[in-house]
Amino acid sequence: MQRVMTVSRVAGRQVVSTGTRWEPIIGYSRAVRAGNWIIVTGTIGLRPDGTCPETAVEQMRMSMETVIAAIVALGGRREDIVRTRIFVTDIGLWEEVGRVHAEFLGDVRPATTMIGVASLAHEAAVLEVEADALVGA
Repeated sequence: MQRVMTVSRVAGRQVVSTGTRWEPIIGYSRAVRAGNWIIVTGTIGLRPDGTCPETAVEQMRMSMETVIAAIVALGGRREDIVRTRIFVTDIGLWEEVGRVHAEFLGDVRPATTMIGVASLAHEAAVLEVEADALVGA
């Protein structure tokens, strides 16, 4: 279940919005393309109705689908991802979350960091993913 990706130009850059409630409140974009770089902000596994799936595996799959869709919307490809960051509210989830990351990017093998954090902006979110992509490198 993909979120709608809206691409526009802001401050001379291409940006993607997914319409989450946080984007206008905080004043950010889901992803920004500046030159050959595409930077994807922290992305939780969020359904269009604003709810999160119950399991970390489902949340990670949704997060990765949204991250990759944002990169594609800005002219990149999954293979362009060079770095990811994964924030988890329970570091004990590292292996199941990591396995989903490998399902999506195991053949790409970006530099990746996983960090345990106290909480995230959505009370039901147990993880958040960021990504950087370099197009045409």
